[in-house]
Amino acid sequence: MILKGKKVILRPIKIDDAKRFVKWVNDEEIAKLMGAREKKITLKEEKEWIKNLSKKWRVERHFAIDTTENIHIGSVGLKDIDSKNKKASLGITIGDKNYWGKGYGKDAVKLILDYAFKSLNLHRVDLGVYDFNMRAQKLYKKMGFKIEGVERESIFYKGKFYNKIKMGILRKEWLKK
Repeated sequence: MILKGKKVILRPIKIDDAKRFVKWVNDEEIAKLMGAREKKITLKEEKEWIKNLSKKWRVERHFAIDTTENIHIGSVGLKDIDSKNKKASLGITIGDKNYWGKGYGKDAVKLILDYAFKSLNLHRVDLGVYDFNMRAQKLYKKMGFKIEGVERESIFYKGKFYNKIKMGILRKEWLKK
């Protein structure tokens, strides 16, 4: 499945993407934004994760983010897809820092929300974002997400605790936009 936007194309993740993913998730600045991982990910682990994606299709949908010029810059996905309660959690990483703050993440989020609400017929999509990630919070608010709560000091990274802000958007809110 391929989803096309104005700035990005969401496509299936391939084994060839593993090297870039490893580079990105092992970058300290990106690792902090992704969940404060302190353990490095190996190429073997990343390839194994990619190989297992198809087994999780019922409850997870992950896509590579390419620019319209076919440059792979990140990934976006829905996980914990609950078809009974019609909800899922969103995650996105723009791993190539050259593309930060230029609208690529916004376009990818728009595509994945359209997919979630129009194709999967979900009722809600939620996410968690760390309190220090102001750029992401601003994007999510602009896209219509509402703050639903705060997990106080829920992540420990390099000797310090951080809050995770829980946000969500409902189908009716997205379709109004």
